[in-house]
Amino acid sequence: MEDTEFQNEKRILILGCGSDNRKKVMMRGDTEDWGGVVVRLDMNPAHEPDVVWDLNQHPLPFDDREFDEIHAYEVLEHLGSMGDENFFFSEWNEYYRILKPGGLFYATVPRLDSPWAWADPSHKRIIVPETLIFLSQKAYEEQVGVTPMSDFRYIYHGDFTTLNVDFSDDHFAFVMRKNVNMAEV
Repeated sequence: MEDTEFQNEKRILILGCGSDNRKKVMMRGDTEDWGGVVVRLDMNPAHEPDVVWDLNQHPLPFDDREFDEIHAYEVLEHLGSMGDENFFFSEWNEYYRILKPGGLFYATVPRLDSPWAWADPSHKRIIVPETLIFLSQKAYEEQVGVTPMSDFRYIYHGDFTTLNVDFSDDHFAFVMRKNVNMAEV
């Protein structure tokens, strides 16, 4: 029997949490307080996360539509590899799967022009604002056959809308919303 109070509480997943539990990206109206149940995931058990998991392994160990928010700070650049579209879209299909409809994805990655983007030997790819276009089904509908945009709908079934992008210091921050798929309603 599940606790209904727990079911109604906001659920937040922090990917690659490391030893830092601070909220680093906020939208208007957000506060620094997490305001719900926080699940911390990291592949390094020394950081004492709630879930020890390598984000390069799919599927992720969570139920469908489990989280209201996912936060990924300085972790996405460590996953997959540049040019591996199969991993990239598998990864984003997983984030889409575990987010509730309307759920938010908050992230930071090194800016393209940051020395950190290239100096860290564990960085495997660069994510820029144009990368996010490939996560929107509307962009595919509008651009495939009209612009040079490649069509990945055969392997990508998620759908996100970019709500905010910000460049500061050495970071590119963004927030995306999982669009409601009528099949999920």
